[in-house]
Amino acid sequence: MARPPILRIDLGSRVPAYEQIAGELRALLVAGELRPGDALPPVRQLAMDLGVHHNTVAQAYRQLAEEGWLDLRRGRGARVLPRSGPPPSSKARETFSKQLRCLVAKAAASGVPAKVITRELGQRARNVPARHLPKGSMA
Repeated sequence: MARPPILRIDLGSRVPAYEQIAGELRALLVAGELRPGDALPPVRQLAMDLGVHHNTVAQAYRQLAEEGWLDLRRGRGARVLPRSGPPPSSKARETFSKQLRCLVAKAAASGVPAKVITRELGQRARNVPARHLPKGSMA
């Protein structure tokens, strides 16, 4: 069995490690790099690989399980579940808009040119598999 994709987190970041882990895994899930039925690394192994406490990884796995991405079973580990995107909500759109606004402002303040920001946003949006988009939306 091939080793799962390597995650990278920044232990010096203000973003909690469990959120970084969940975010990295979520990106792999949405991109289809982790597919239904795939096993994730055991909590303790991933914790050692990332240099964090095992409870940090466990918290990230629990968060993804609550979102419907993972099946967590004692003794069987974490497995990816089939999942279609949730129905769109105004709260989700508002949260996304706020986070995106802050991220774009941070990138611009760091000197990233507007053309690069626009290109990256377009590229990321085009790479979201249709199965993760609400019905009737355009990619």
